[in-house]
Amino acid sequence: MTESYDDVSKIHKRYSLTLVNPSSYYHSLIFSNVSAAIISAIVVFVFLARADEAVFRLPAVIAVLLITQYVDSRFIKNKEYSKSLHMSLFGNLAWIGVILAGVLASIVLSKDLSMFYVVEGMFIFASFRIGILTTTLGTTLKRAWLLCFLQPMAMYLTLVPMSMWMPSILDPLTLAVGGIFLVTASIWSVVTDRAGRPAIQSTHKMVQAYLASMSKNNPSEVESILESISTDTTVLTTQIRLQSKETNNDFRLVLPEIHPGPFHPIGGSNIPYQIYKIMNSSAMVMHSVSDHSLNLPSRKEVENYLTSLSANVVPNHGLVCTEPIAVQVNKSRVLGFLFEKSALLFLSLSPHGMEDIPIYVKTEIEQFAKNRNFERILIVDCHNAMGEEISEPDSGDMLKAAKSALDTLITKEKYPLEFGYGNSDNMNLNSPDLGLGGVGVLCLKINNMKYFLGWADSNNMENGVREYIVSYFAKSNLNLLEICTSDTHYSATKVRTRQGYYQFGKIAKSQDIAEWYLNVAYDAEKKLAPASFEILEHKADVKIMGSTVYEDYSRAVDNSLKITKGFAIGSFLFFIATLFL
Repeated sequence: MTESYDDVSKIHKRYSLTLVNPSSYYHSLIFSNVSAAIISAIVVFVFLARADEAVFRLPAVIAVLLITQYVDSRFIKNKEYSKSLHMSLFGNLAWIGVILAGVLASIVLSKDLSMFYVVEGMFIFASFRIGILTTTLGTTLKRAWLLCFLQPMAMYLTLVPMSMWMPSILDPLTLAVGGIFLVTASIWSVVTDRAGRPAIQSTHKMVQAYLASMSKNNPSEVESILESISTDTTVLTTQIRLQSKETNNDFRLVLPEIHPGPFHPIGGSNIPYQIYKIMNSSAMVMHSVSDHSLNLPSRKEVENYLTSLSANVVPNHGLVCTEPIAVQVNKSRVLGFLFEKSALLFLSLSPHGMEDIPIYVKTEIEQFAKNRNFERILIVDCHNAMGEEISEPDSGDMLKAAKSALDTLITKEKYPLEFGYGNSDNMNLNSPDLGLGGVGVLCLKINNMKYFLGWADSNNMENGVREYIVSYFAKSNLNLLEICTSDTHYSATKVRTRQGYYQFGKIAKSQDIAEWYLNVAYDAEKKLAPASFEILEHKADVKIMGSTVYEDYSRAVDNSLKITKGFAIGSFLFFIATLFL
């Protein structure tokens, strides 16, 4: 497994941690109120045995909860009310857990029920708030200490008669236990913030910037961090431009060396669509053999890259092309064309799927093509089925298929070509698993035979969808050679899946998708006209994130989680011990 893939994979797996919060702040508002009501009922009816006071204490606690939730939001970074509600919900749930554990302990150990458990729960609630305030909500440790007791203490003082305030809170044993939890939370906060050093000075700031980009759709903070640690490089973008003088149509098959990402809405997450638009929506922006180390870190770098795309070199042009050839070796499939002496290969494992094709596969194919005297080779990662990193046997089969395809292309006769292109821009497609570029189809007529290539502005495809669509085309006697995706990291909505995106076909039904493609294919077929081609090459100086950014961030997150696990286990064991006091 490559280091770059391993680090990105780890980060993707950690994405699920961001799904712990309820999907709507209304849920947190409702459930935090329910939690407060449960706490109030248990304390008033069970611990205090003052049922007659419930009529005013329960509403008073709810009122205090609502007020402190709003006050909290004024002191946290970006003043986000929703995050205040989430913090309140989980803190109150922890308090309920402590109180119920205390009730259970008193029954099992045959002890008198003590207010110690209620006060201990309040201290644990306050300690929890220190952790949340400093890690995700952007406050300093000093301010967190000033705020940590605001909600739990206010609720406790509202719940308990005034005569019990001082004796219950200032009890030496209670203060000692509570102090240990508070100090533990503070130490945990300091240690986890330093978990990424020396590469990442503040793990908390990175987490806060990430959350701001997700919740407020404001990537400026995280982009600033990423850009500061990115590296300068030169990237190549290659295009096959098809032109028809008869219809004045112009189409680009674009193969950028940069990789979409790192995640919506940061940097080049939506760059396939942005390239698509500057090509007048007459393009297919393919996924090159690249990985996340080639992500552009900021919108500024994206603009620099897009602005420079107009300056191209035309190293090759012509009028003829071979018929397509397809080679299958076990799971691996390679589709190939030859434009004069420039080869175009499409690599896929569908329906078995894989992650990004490793760079070493591209390097070996390029060397083989050079030895066979091809002028250049364009390699497309179809990215059309979900899977893990490609295995060694599968990559070996893919290399065999690619080399066989190149050897076959050398022997193939070339013919004049015609092309037609259609897209879904006027179809108003609206599916969460599809990017803004929609779907497109390129129709090629070579030696009186028609061939179709499909494209989707999406992040991969659901396994089997590609095969369903190919079969659907075959029923209409149309030869759909392949479907590719752009690997866009754009998302119109917050995605609550483990990997952080919806692959094409996860939401939209296969039947609907097949009909979309068929309609676009008919449109492309109508536009067939004799064509010439140009191979365009463009080099741009940009900043890319590089593999070390992911390595450093992955290490920081992993270290933080290991530290958190250790502190959590220790705190839990200490809490269990307090039940016997």
